[in-house]
Amino acid sequence: MAFGQFMALLDIQIVAGSLNSIQAGLNAGPDEIAWVQTAYLMAEIVMIPLAAFLSQAISTRWLFTLSAGLFTLSSLLCGLAWDIESMIFFRVIQGFTGGAMVPTVFATGFAMFEGPKRAMIPAILGMVSTLAPTLGPSVGGWVTEVADWRWLFFMNIVPGIAVTLALPFLGKVDDANPSMLRRIDWLHVASLAVFLGGLQYVLEEGPRHEWFLDERVAVAGWLSFVAAVVFFERTFFSSMPVLKLTPFRRPTFVMACVLNLVIGFGLYAATYLTPVFLGRVRDYTSLQIGVTVFVTGLAMTITAPIAARLSTRVDGRYVIAVGFAGFALALWMFSGITAEWGFAELFWPQVIRGLAILLCIVPAVGMALNGVAPSELRYASGLFNLMRNLGGAIGIAVVNTWLQDFTRAHTLALSSALGEAPDKAAAMVQGLTQNALAWTPDASRALAIAQAQMGHVVGRQAATLAFEDTFRLMAWLFLAALLIVPFAKPAPQTPPPEAAGH
Repeated sequence: MAFGQFMALLDIQIVAGSLNSIQAGLNAGPDEIAWVQTAYLMAEIVMIPLAAFLSQAISTRWLFTLSAGLFTLSSLLCGLAWDIESMIFFRVIQGFTGGAMVPTVFATGFAMFEGPKRAMIPAILGMVSTLAPTLGPSVGGWVTEVADWRWLFFMNIVPGIAVTLALPFLGKVDDANPSMLRRIDWLHVASLAVFLGGLQYVLEEGPRHEWFLDERVAVAGWLSFVAAVVFFERTFFSSMPVLKLTPFRRPTFVMACVLNLVIGFGLYAATYLTPVFLGRVRDYTSLQIGVTVFVTGLAMTITAPIAARLSTRVDGRYVIAVGFAGFALALWMFSGITAEWGFAELFWPQVIRGLAILLCIVPAVGMALNGVAPSELRYASGLFNLMRNLGGAIGIAVVNTWLQDFTRAHTLALSSALGEAPDKAAAMVQGLTQNALAWTPDASRALAIAQAQMGHVVGRQAATLAFEDTFRLMAWLFLAALLIVPFAKPAPQTPPPEAAGH
């Protein structure tokens, strides 16, 4: 089950560094290709909270088996996609079925094990949850470089078949209750889908289209708001709600979810920003980007056993405080970035980030799911994982907006500075013109090339300064989240007797 979860989470980011190759292969436009990512995320975020209800109705074993099988089939179809429309359709299926595997694993792990074995579950699944999206760009870049973008999807087929065939024999954890399907509140399902799907669309497309100035983003925002009102009404008053919010009665669970929201923000935004910087400022290829960011994943594997051991011996609040402080330190180191930074300069900030992230997620999982009654464990797992995905969606949307705003501001400031020193600017253009004249005799063409180079230098420097500001703000966010940690009292390793009996 953990392996199936790894596949589902890996596919969130595996296409991130290879969208240009997919765009060329499918003859898609710049706006269309973004839907390869958006479609997957919209479908996944809808399924994550639905998985708790479905696992009770058809059993965890058969929900996971069905999800793994359809995920594998949709991966095959994505690899065989003949145009952008077919690719988007198959990515929706892939994201929806993959979303069922994510929270189901956490609930199963906490239900199956007790004591020291249960303490290992947050470490194992925490590493899967953070390592998969972090390795996505590295794996995607390598596969695209040595084979073809279609193998980004074909590589899921063999392990997907193995998981699908193994689960019916190994995965009996609970019994099905098919009567729940006959009494399902379809309005609750529809409102949940529109609420979360619309919210994901707004967060994905907003930064690219000036947010609510774009008609489609504005319509999606209103639909999401109306659906949210219906969703909460049905949650409290439906006789058979598909999602229960009762875990939020526990203050520690609420604080763990807030921390997980911040973790998702940092994990996905930092994983997104580094490849964007290397591609936009350094002009790295997909393979070069993959090699550069791979060190974060290696650092995570080192931290996993440490985080597991600490989670059984030390108050989780101390561990998560160290993790958040370390992540903030890594982001602060990133804020010193320059246009010349490459593998060597990015090495230690990435290593520290990789070492810190599992110290954040492992105790957060324990805070959220330890002590939860078995009847609520599925819902708690779904809500907790939903917070991380929402944090990631919000994080990528926010950092994209920051990058755009900061880049415009720095471009204006640099242009103003050049205007205040016209002699220096003219000397720079003259020097660039002389360089251009070395290989073109046309003076006007050489001047045009020099001016274009000047604009590129200004744009490159403005973008680098924008990355500095963005990383610095993210560091402050993680430091601010530390204020919550002292109040997140960890729950006992096992649920109270009355909860277990219930």
